[in-house]
Order: sequence, then structure tokens, then C-alpha cells
Amino acid sequence: MRSIHIRSGIGAAMAAALALALASCGGTASPASGGASAGSSALIHTASMKVGDKTQTVLKNAKGLTLYYFTPDTATAIACSGGCASTWPPLLATSGSPTSSPALPGRLTVLDGANGKQVLYNGHPLYSYSKDGDAGDAYGQGVGGKWFVATPDLATATASSTPYNY
Repeated sequence: MRSIHIRSGIGAAMAAALALALASCGGTASPASGGASAGSSALIHTASMKVGDKTQTVLKNAKGLTLYYFTPDTATAIACSGGCASTWPPLLATSGSPTSSPALPGRLTVLDGANGKQVLYNGHPLYSYSKDGDAGDAYGQGVGGKWFVATPDLATATASSTPYNY
């Protein structure tokens, strides 16, 4: 019985440390637009983490999981839907405009497409990866040469790219 209490105490301490680390990643917390709701699945955070062989600031969903973009997507067309979206769950806006904490330098928008009201950052539809289990995972980075971690400095997408049929 004693080891169970120790393990749960360690887990609680790790969760508290992670929450503190996420809260301190960007200085003051301010939403990109409107009020942020902690329960909103469209709420985006940032965190510094190791991706590959370098440390970078990445976008995270409300659960702390890494967000990705798919290069065949465009600012006006979603290329990953259906079975693809099962492996790469889209970040969907539950209501209103998506928000971030801290504020991002780019633009958050919503595209009502094949996956529903999907959140875009600088015109890139955002996804999580089904193989990422916790906040430190970025297993989707570079998958198929088309999936990449979304960062605050992600360049604006164009609407003219040819969509890839997945």
C-alpha cells in the first residue's frame, strides 16, 4: 500500500511541475482574441521541447499534446480527412474564435471543411498525432516527409498549392 502512495505522489508532483513549466513558457498569458476557456479544445499553448536533435518552441493543444501541420493542406483545402484524420486528429474549434495562451505572432482562423471547424495557424490546418501520448512526445515530426511540428514562426500558407489526395 505504501508504494502506491509514493507513486501517486510522484505523479502528482510531475503533473504540477509540467503545469508550472507550461504556464511559465511565454511570460504573461494573454489570449490571441477574446477570452480563453481552459476547457476549449481549440485553446493553443506553446512549450519549449526537444524535437529531433534541437530544442524549439512548439504549439500544443489544450491537453498539452504537440500540434502538427500537413504540407499537402492549403489555406483553403484540407487534404487529411477520413482515415487520415483517425491517425492525425484535427484540432477543431468547439465554439467562437480559437485562442492561444500566450498570444501567438501569427493568425488563428477556422476552416469549415471535411473534418468540421478545423483550426488553422497562419493558414495551416492543425492536427495532433495518435501515437503521441504525453506532452514530451513529437513522434509525428517528419512522418512521410509531409508532417511537421507547428511552431509560432510557421510561415503563412498559400491557397494555391495542389492538395494531396490521401
